[in-house]
Amino acid sequence: MKKNKSFFPKIPVIPYEGPGSDNPLAFKHYNPDEVIDGKSMKDHLRFSIAYWHSFRGAGTDPFGSATISRKWEGNSDLVSTAKTRMEAAFEFFQKIQAPFYCFHDRDIAPEGKTLAQSNRNLDAVVAHAKQLQKETGIHLLWGTANLFSNPRYMCGAATNPDASVFAYAAAQVKKALDVTKKLGGENYVFWGGREGYETLLNTNLKREMDHLAQFLHMAVDYAKQIGFKGQFLIEPKPQEPTKHQYDFDVASGIAFLRTYKLDKYFKFNIETNHATLAGHTFQHEIEVAASAGMLGSIDANQGDELLGWDTDQFPTDVKTMTLAMISILKAGGIGTGGFNFDAKLRRPSIGIEDLFYGHIGGMDTYALAFKIARKILSEGKLDQFLVDRYSSYDNGFGKEIEKKKIGFKELEKIALKAREPKPISGRQEYLENLLNQYLYD
Repeated sequence: MKKNKSFFPKIPVIPYEGPGSDNPLAFKHYNPDEVIDGKSMKDHLRFSIAYWHSFRGAGTDPFGSATISRKWEGNSDLVSTAKTRMEAAFEFFQKIQAPFYCFHDRDIAPEGKTLAQSNRNLDAVVAHAKQLQKETGIHLLWGTANLFSNPRYMCGAATNPDASVFAYAAAQVKKALDVTKKLGGENYVFWGGREGYETLLNTNLKREMDHLAQFLHMAVDYAKQIGFKGQFLIEPKPQEPTKHQYDFDVASGIAFLRTYKLDKYFKFNIETNHATLAGHTFQHEIEVAASAGMLGSIDANQGDELLGWDTDQFPTDVKTMTLAMISILKAGGIGTGGFNFDAKLRRPSIGIEDLFYGHIGGMDTYALAFKIARKILSEGKLDQFLVDRYSSYDNGFGKEIEKKKIGFKELEKIALKAREPKPISGRQEYLENLLNQYLYD
């Protein structure tokens, strides 16, 4: 890192000052050094910064051009600019006290006129990143390849009807896996940005899904060849940019992976805003993944339910995140995953301090949600309600149902002899009130 140079000279390392602080550049709930259950909060939450939004985002939206400019941009030498940008990024990672970051290959290094030139550019910046990681102790949570921005991918990458595009995408992922391994990445993400269709009039759906599965099997094989031990992750999204994407939600992703015998190699990177676009709650997607033993990592953001597109806002909804944290903690956590802030500043938020405000708010929201969820689980009131509600399956013929030791004939005999089942209240209103007691205690 360049010595005696600061890209954020007026902003210190963000301290923890507690809930009573009115300092906007301080954490109110996230104390990275606080030890809970034998682990620091930093290790529990494993916060990560999304390079693409925080250091490549320029305030664009579907209807407007860039509004955000940074002083480290603008050098005519694109590789040199990429290195300077990365120095700014690592200073930010340190000052916000985030132990991880994530990137797409084209986020950190400029794409060249040829694949070979793109690879050389990437190698130069990756060498710089490796040195910065060594100097700062910041780690790579996961890497991935951008297989959606370039016009060559307008009809998909692995699902493209042109085999030459499939080959180009394979070469790009090969290189992205190489650099992720070189940087010690703990995971690798596949987000099928354009792996879907606009119309079935020009789409062979079965063939495209077969090709996507074959592409993922090739990635698994190559990872074994190079000794990459990181976890592969699928990130579901139902739509946008395509009308229908093959990784629509966690449930369809599980079905796809099991159909093509890929399920033992992949888990899910679940994004809050993508769950919303699929018509689900964030907690639902977590529960579906956890029930299959495939909960891997989290893209921490939120959407605007009044807008039908991916707004990628910083998470501030404590209730939503608390429900998510309850499910995550009950599942045993996220292993080598983390909470990656796949969130971008609002278009008018052009100040450099806004980048800090957004992440401080997101980190505090998740830290508070984590603490509330732990309290809820430790007191056990919600869990006990579930135990009681399903207790009829803990003994008698209910237990035999779950153990698959009884069938329709035996159950018919039981039903004919028994009285009409008495309805039992689900007590939803009581439970919602109980949740609010924890949220607003």
